[in-house]
Amino acid sequence: MRIVLAQLNPVVGDVPGNVRRVQQALEQARRLKPDVVVFSELFLAGYPPRDLLARNWFIDRVEAGLAEVARISAQFPNVGIILGAPVRSGTGRPWGQSPSENLGDSPLKGLLNAAILFATGREQFRQAKSLLPTYDVFDETRYFDPAGEARVVRFRSEVLGISVCEDAWNSPEMWGRTTYDRDPVAELASAGATLLINISASPFAVGKERIRKRLIAGHALRHGLPFVFVNQVGGNDELVFDGRSMAFDRQGRPQLVMESFQEGLAVVETGDAGTDDNYHEHEPVESMHDALALGVRDYVRKCGFEKAVLGLSGGVDSAVTCCLAVAALGPENVLGITMPSEYSSPGSVEDSRRLAHNLGIGFHQIGIAEAYHAYLELLRGEFAGRQPDATEENIQARVRGNILMAVSNKLRHLVLATGNKSELAVGYCTLYGDMSGGLCVLADVPKTMVYTLAAYINRNGDMIPLSTIEKPPSAELRPNQTDQDTLPPYDVLDAIIAGYVDEGRSVDEIVAAGHDRKTVEWVVRAVNRNEYKRRQAAPGLKVTSRAFGTGWRMPIAARY
Repeated sequence: MRIVLAQLNPVVGDVPGNVRRVQQALEQARRLKPDVVVFSELFLAGYPPRDLLARNWFIDRVEAGLAEVARISAQFPNVGIILGAPVRSGTGRPWGQSPSENLGDSPLKGLLNAAILFATGREQFRQAKSLLPTYDVFDETRYFDPAGEARVVRFRSEVLGISVCEDAWNSPEMWGRTTYDRDPVAELASAGATLLINISASPFAVGKERIRKRLIAGHALRHGLPFVFVNQVGGNDELVFDGRSMAFDRQGRPQLVMESFQEGLAVVETGDAGTDDNYHEHEPVESMHDALALGVRDYVRKCGFEKAVLGLSGGVDSAVTCCLAVAALGPENVLGITMPSEYSSPGSVEDSRRLAHNLGIGFHQIGIAEAYHAYLELLRGEFAGRQPDATEENIQARVRGNILMAVSNKLRHLVLATGNKSELAVGYCTLYGDMSGGLCVLADVPKTMVYTLAAYINRNGDMIPLSTIEKPPSAELRPNQTDQDTLPPYDVLDAIIAGYVDEGRSVDEIVAAGHDRKTVEWVVRAVNRNEYKRRQAAPGLKVTSRAFGTGWRMPIAARY
């Protein structure tokens, strides 16, 4: 069977626009003479649609979109179309409706996350998702009911076993355990499938590409069946989808592997033999860089902006953020503003200016000393008899935040916050100051990885001035300040944060791994007491296994 993998970037909520993408993809695929064109999970709604799924009017809109796809399929009589959409099951009550509005106390949600096959002007088959993830960023049992069974469908010369994303992730051979009590892929194989197809919206995380490849190849080899995997690409809110759609032969060898972070169509003959030469793994830093750039581009554009503005401090965080913004939006759409105070070093201002020149972006300098001292004068009575402390330092950060937000309001530029995961973890950042912004680009990037990204950006020349990378990191809010006046060395800090936040380890377990107990206890206390700050932070792009976003649900008013 000749299959076209449609690795595309749907917009969440834009059902008419996503239907148009189906039409355009089919027209582009016509020259490839496919038997089937496969789109990703929940393609008509975009993933993740979240509580749009609780709105009846939205599901009505999806149903109208499905009817339009059926009509489109009549224009391509020799082609089957497989795509994902939320569909009503006819039982239960949608999440968000009170029992009196629908069917009493039914535990069913009344919605299914379905893969639908269209051909010759009508729906031919649908298969709902069986396994509904509720870990990390996923909360699908909030909206969907699971499929009752996994069924196959004969189409042309093949018997198709169609599954949806998580249905392919129950692999005892890979995980060493059974994650769910069902294995939909095995059920499809047992039901007589001759070709396995999985439509997916699997978010990016560093290292996940390798896991997916092993997972899908393992299914193909285990069941002796060709396997086609089609993944969404693009950024939606905090999530970035890398695509990397793949097809494997019945021996688990890759026939086709699509590029990461790019839209495209690719064709595969499922009977052809694969070869390991078709797969090359990206370096983690390359993947993280490209994921962040795509996340910025889609967040800015899908939120209705064209341009971005950020503060340039002369430090490595703002420099890397600026480079990512240029990679995402182009230099003509990025404005950098340096805002020196009396504590800013001349080198920091010059480094900011050189960075802006190297990148070709707009650059403004706005000194904050006058505004800062005006604040101090206003507060002189309130602060009388009290020694200066972090309060005065934070005023400087908040003056800068106000300036960036004013520029955003006036020029319609989205503010990019420049903090990193290490700072957000322990609260080494200022609410309504350097945390101000519409998107925090590096929110899931530890400080040590920021330096790795800087080196990657400079791989072909010093785009970021070396003095920015080499100088000790400092907020420059008081004389001769460095981050290590307050924080442990970043390599130590990041290792402890990884143990506590990413891996869920206890203090004792982290100490047993070789870390100083007092340092570990300080970091853990700092992480716990700064939950209130993170809850008010700008959305951040998720690129690791555990980010401070929707997948991190810790209490604020708590003691543990």
